[in-house]
This record gives sequence, C-alpha cells and structure tokens, in this order.
Amino acid sequence: MNSKRRHSKLDHIGMTASTLCALHCAIVPLLLTFLPLAGLGFLTNPLFEWGMIALALLLGVSSIFMAYFRTHRRALPLLLLLVGFALIILGHVYLHLWAEAIVVPAGGLIIALAHFLNYKFVEKCNTEPHFFHLKHNRRPGHIHD
Repeated sequence: MNSKRRHSKLDHIGMTASTLCALHCAIVPLLLTFLPLAGLGFLTNPLFEWGMIALALLLGVSSIFMAYFRTHRRALPLLLLLVGFALIILGHVYLHLWAEAIVVPAGGLIIALAHFLNYKFVEKCNTEPHFFHLKHNRRPGHIHD
C-alpha cells in the first residue's frame, strides 16, 4: 500500500508540474516583454526551461515506468509520456514562434494526461479485479491472488 501512496503522490506532482510547464510554455511568449519588468525574466532563460523538462522527465520515469513494471502493465501512459516528451523536444529544438508555442504546451498537457491515466490504472489495479485488467506477473499478496 505504501508503494501505491508513493505512486499517487508522484503522479499528482507530475500532473501539476506538466500542467504548469504547459502553461509556462503557452504564456511566456505572450508576456515576453513584460516579464523582465516584473522581475520574472528568469522564466525566459533556456536553462530554466530545460530544467523544467528534466524535472518532468525525472517525475515521469519515476512514476510511470515504475508503476508500469510493478503494478498495471498498461502501455498507454508510457506511450503518452514518450509522445509528450517528443513534442516538447521537437518544439524546443526545431520549431520557433507560434508553432513552438502550440506544440510544446500540447506536449506538457499530454504528459499530464499520462500521469492522470497512470494514477487511475494504479488505483484500479489495486482495488478490484475487472474485465479490462491486463494479466501480469502475480506477486504474493497481490489483490488478484
């Protein structure tokens, strides 16, 4: 049960961080000229943005990969996590202006969705057997034994 609580907290942090990342990427281009006046110029620093991406990656790997291997074995959160990061990297490296301002926040929201689905799958797997539950390696003490 302690593992479930840890995954739940990581998914909540991941959903929040990914949503904030998406908002940051959507709003910063609009407020670019006002941020230095408000003392928030650091938000436009590329190191800050790559730091947020690294944080989201760390949370995603810690939460979604571990829940996949230990609990639910559902690939959808993993796939969404990879798609989200691919969009963020694509947007930051290859796109500019409006294309970047659309693609990067979409990637952040997809990562938030991955955390949400991961949270739901962990919750569902640990409560009761259901028709759509994927068969996975059974461990002693697992709810389905």
